[in-house]
Amino acid sequence: MCGIAGAYRWPDGKAVTDRLTDVLAHRGPDGSGRYGHPVGDLDVQLGHRRLAVIDLSETGAQPMVVDGLALTYNGELYNAPELRAELTSAGVRFRGTSDTEVLLEAWRRWGTDCLARLRGMFAFAVFDERTGDLVLVRDQLGIKPLFLLRRQTGLVFASELKALAAATGGSLEVDPAALVASLLYYWVPDSRCAFREAEKLPPGTWLRCRPDGRVERGRFWHLKDVAAEGRDRALAGELPDVAAVVEESTRRHLVSDVPVATFLSGGLDSSYLTALAARDRPGISAYTIGFRPEDARFEAMPDDLRHARQVAARFGVDLHEIEIAPDVLDLLPRMTYHLDEPIGDPAAINTFLICAAAREAGVKVMLSGMGADELFAGYRKHLANLLALRYQRVPRPLRRGLAAGVDRLPVASARRGYRSVRFAKRFLSFAGLPQETAFRRSYTMYDRAELLALVDPDLAGTVDDVLNEHADLYEDNDLDDFVNRMCLADARMFLPGLNLAYTDRSSMAASTEVRVPYVDVEVVRAAFAVPGNRKIVGRQGKAVLKEAAVSVLPREIVYRPKGLFSAPLRAWMSRDLAPLVREVVHDGVLVRSGFLSREALARMVAEDAAGQRDYSKHLWHVLTLEYWYRDATSGSGSCRDARSTA
Repeated sequence: MCGIAGAYRWPDGKAVTDRLTDVLAHRGPDGSGRYGHPVGDLDVQLGHRRLAVIDLSETGAQPMVVDGLALTYNGELYNAPELRAELTSAGVRFRGTSDTEVLLEAWRRWGTDCLARLRGMFAFAVFDERTGDLVLVRDQLGIKPLFLLRRQTGLVFASELKALAAATGGSLEVDPAALVASLLYYWVPDSRCAFREAEKLPPGTWLRCRPDGRVERGRFWHLKDVAAEGRDRALAGELPDVAAVVEESTRRHLVSDVPVATFLSGGLDSSYLTALAARDRPGISAYTIGFRPEDARFEAMPDDLRHARQVAARFGVDLHEIEIAPDVLDLLPRMTYHLDEPIGDPAAINTFLICAAAREAGVKVMLSGMGADELFAGYRKHLANLLALRYQRVPRPLRRGLAAGVDRLPVASARRGYRSVRFAKRFLSFAGLPQETAFRRSYTMYDRAELLALVDPDLAGTVDDVLNEHADLYEDNDLDDFVNRMCLADARMFLPGLNLAYTDRSSMAASTEVRVPYVDVEVVRAAFAVPGNRKIVGRQGKAVLKEAAVSVLPREIVYRPKGLFSAPLRAWMSRDLAPLVREVVHDGVLVRSGFLSREALARMVAEDAAGQRDYSKHLWHVLTLEYWYRDATSGSGSCRDARSTA
């Protein structure tokens, strides 16, 4: 796991690449390097920051240059041993044991045809001195990030957007459409980028730059195709052995030359991975979080810590408990910086604090249960959308009466919150809507009318563009299985746009690698070969994964109510952050610029304070957006406000 950067036919490319690489120093404190080579009247420069995990010697250093090929690579290949054996049998002689060298030689032998054979997480750039071509690649599922910016015949790229912003000297402009999307989702989808000129290389694709200025793009893997293949397998009765696939993936993800630990929340996903890892690595360490008792009570949060302790004791795991009582006023701007784009999920703070504690104890690699909910239908929204289909059969007058009654209920008192009321209000906000609209509304922050009331009226067309983009992606398949359609949309949008994004940025801010065994190409293939009625059975989400886990874990862990890898937002907003909320609502940069409506924000604050609606998540995201926007428009070298120059 590392940070990569570079410049291709870019003026002053050497200095720009050094600047890019310096900004990425936290991603790789174990070493750095740069490579340069002429390309016509300019050059190519590849930069690297190393976090040494496999082959700690100099034979694993990067950029790696062998016989006219140069590679800067961020990631891990979990099938490197098989590829190494195949290449060795074909006559390749390896100098070291790194997967970087395996990737370089696989590229030399097969070119882009090697990409579909790679099993892992990766983003890399490879330059061919013979042809002068530079190729950028991103892994199948978007686990690793890769940002790029093209001007004329030149290009710069980096693992983080902030590096591009810094290296271009404040010339980037904020994209209002990306900010509208961020408000809707509380993250920026992969199809958009917070800066107008920059872009994210899509998952499962490559981009080739040629010396004459031509640019070619190709796709080597598509989730839509995998889902269709899975449907066909299910129809043929070829149901996968989910337990075997998850166990094999976990075993591969443990390969490392440095210590590996796990996240352990006490929920199904992390408990299953931890139990499997403990079989292979007895005494493995795990890290879990707890909250200040008063915050947990106010938020009505489940006692996940008790379950984490139970799993650790049963499997001989060395459990480290971290109480999350952070100085959020200090952490909020720090996390906003590290997250690159406005991402309003407080779980990023949890991830950062856990990884920082692990790193302090000498751990460089962590396993996370990320991805199981998206692939196996484990979120409440998945079950809720199925229940909504039944709810729509209830006579309309009864539905209106129920909605009016629930609307009058408070979501919190002065001492505690009422989770069941929050869930009921959330459910009724989408339960009567058409399928795609209901699914979108079940996990986004606002409906169309609310979003239009919140943002600059001139952005009404942009709001519709963002909403239509979700509809287009949701409909972009021929599945007739509602549950798997939701899973596919999540795996294409929610997973790379939010969960994998904040996990990468938060962990790398602490110079720690996080691996995600559920987000593995073979696990994904298996997941989409499971029909929806095996994923949600009755009111049990992730039913097929629970069936697999019950042979390893106690039933009370497997079938306990779903926990939350989140934070006590209502407590923070009503105490620690209350003065900042008032400042941002009444005199924030977003309000003064006209991007956000002061009246709409003030109404949200008032209804939240009265306990009538729960807007804590919305307001938290407004704070993250405010901090990001302040930095982006401050003229300090990040970017400029496109609204003032459009």
